[in-house]
Amino acid sequence: MEGIAKFARAIDAMNEIIGKITAWSALGLVLVQFGIVMINYLYSEGSIAVQESLTYMHSLLFLGAAGYTLLHNGHVRVDIIYSKLNEKKKAWINLLGSLIILFPVLIFIGVYAWPFVSQSWGIMEGSIETSGLHIVYILKSMILLFVASTFLQGVSISLHSLLIITGREHLVEEQLTEGV
Repeated sequence: MEGIAKFARAIDAMNEIIGKITAWSALGLVLVQFGIVMINYLYSEGSIAVQESLTYMHSLLFLGAAGYTLLHNGHVRVDIIYSKLNEKKKAWINLLGSLIILFPVLIFIGVYAWPFVSQSWGIMEGSIETSGLHIVYILKSMILLFVASTFLQGVSISLHSLLIITGREHLVEEQLTEGV
């Protein structure tokens, strides 16, 4: 069971790193948007590539940080009943929610996104604007980053839940005290 706890900890650590990296895209997004407004206001100039970069940073922020948000329990949930339950019942809800809802939805998204992303990479898809960013295939790949990081975090949640359900919550608590 310690191996399960270590594997879950590795997933948590990976999503922690991805989350911290993607958080910087928020700062980039604000700075670039401010720059666009200032240059447009002061010089009546603009750049399609810089304007398109906002879409890339926005996508990275929301799609890249989904696993991190799940790690830190930041997704919206209906908490009327859940908050009043004991840890074992919460673990059952988390496990069943992951198995019944999270994994099937992510698999569905991944299966349908794969050809879309693969085709984009196959043609090295670029912007429809000649002066735009010619890396649309990277933008579309963020869908798969979302699926992978969120799926792995769902695995971690499921493993944590199994440890609690089987009475080995001390392994989960050890992870929490050690930090990610």
